[in-house]
Amino acid sequence: MQSYDYARRTGVEEISWERFAELAAKLTVALAGEQVDLIVGIARAGLFPATAVACALRRELYPVRITRRVDDRVTFDHPVWRVDVPETVAGQRVAVIDEIADTGETLSLVAQRVCERGAKRVQTVSLVCHSWANPKPNLTALVSDALIIFPWDKRVYQSGKWETHPEVIAALKAQSGLAPHDKI
Repeated sequence: MQSYDYARRTGVEEISWERFAELAAKLTVALAGEQVDLIVGIARAGLFPATAVACALRRELYPVRITRRVDDRVTFDHPVWRVDVPETVAGQRVAVIDEIADTGETLSLVAQRVCERGAKRVQTVSLVCHSWANPKPNLTALVSDALIIFPWDKRVYQSGKWETHPEVIAALKAQSGLAPHDKI
């Protein structure tokens, strides 16, 4: 499975800020029983659920950056490290949180690095997970094969105005079988 293969998605699921809060609360409750010592959040968008969970559980949050993107455009086939896992994870029970597990590769790479840094235990967590993610996260709030539109991804500010995110437009076109230049 290739990441960002939007034609494979079935339907569209738009997550509102309220729904995001519900899903983050679900992750918080699930993680509370795991007695995690700290949270590693995957920047950029994984910091939304990671911050919500870390605040609710009153745990420290350490951001990392591993991405396929440069300037919000998919550039790499596989995630590239930008900000590494801190040594603070050594001896700790760690939850690694991202907003979505698409292929599962990003969460897996971060979990591996957390283990290499000496964590006592690592849990992988995602707000949303596609059924084809491999490996799947240990915990997820929502499993859906829809095109997920998060509230922070819906619009961008460019040329002095708010517009629908170009990637959302392209994803909707790919899902419906339209060519990139066709109008929705």
